Amino acid sequence: MSTNSSTPTRPRFPLMRQRWSELLFAHWPIEPELLRPYLPERLELDLFEEQAWLGVVPFTMSGIRPLGLPAVPGLNHLHELNVRTYARLDGVPGVWFLSLDATNPLGVWAARTLFHLPYLHARISLTETDGTFRAVAKRTHRGAAPATFAATWMPGKLLPRAQPGTLSHFLTERYFLYTAGPNLLEDVRGTNLWRGQLFHEPWTLREASLREWDSTLVEAHGLPTPVGEPVLYAAEPLEVWVKELRRV
Repeated sequence: MSTNSSTPTRPRFPLMRQRWSELLFAHWPIEPELLRPYLPERLELDLFEEQAWLGVVPFTMSGIRPLGLPAVPGLNHLHELNVRTYARLDGVPGVWFLSLDATNPLGVWAARTLFHLPYLHARISLTETDGTFRAVAKRTHRGAAPATFAATWMPGKLLPRAQPGTLSHFLTERYFLYTAGPNLLEDVRGTNLWRGQLFHEPWTLREASLREWDSTLVEAHGLPTPVGEPVLYAAEPLEVWVKELRRV
């Protein structure tokens, strides 16, 4: 069984600060060999009890501001939808993103250029009405495979804090990310690899129930449609500090 590393300490001089809210973790088990072509050779798939996992995560990012600078109105807020799995290098577990669709054009450019992440332009709305959340998205990135998304979910009762060695901890408590470049299928065949690190308090998770799920985000990568009901966790808002991005 894989276990995640301990939570990094809060940085004194972070690269960036942001707030994540309206977040849903939706995960399905997937055969490891299906994901292997989407990772560089150097990265090892991170497995839970010999099983790989594929996740789709909608959320809102707000209060985005670089170190020492105030938030810029119009540039400090976006909605995001990411498709992810989990990987490790030299024993350090992290998130591996297949795609990150987002609404802010400048934010997408910065994430692709400065952080080498496979961000894509999209139109996304994410709203809350009487405790029910709804996200609707359409990818608009030129040259990228088309994808759409629509989901409605309701958070349920509060869950105990996820403990190391449990599936909930494996799927949610991640403080590192890996990326090979902004163009996934081209860059995974190259030699570049970066590890990013961030800090936040442990997630406060809730049960969640779906009222709607209609997505082609996974299929846009050439992967099969996930089968069965997803493992769901709704998350309470939290503050996030981006610590660093280093070539590894």
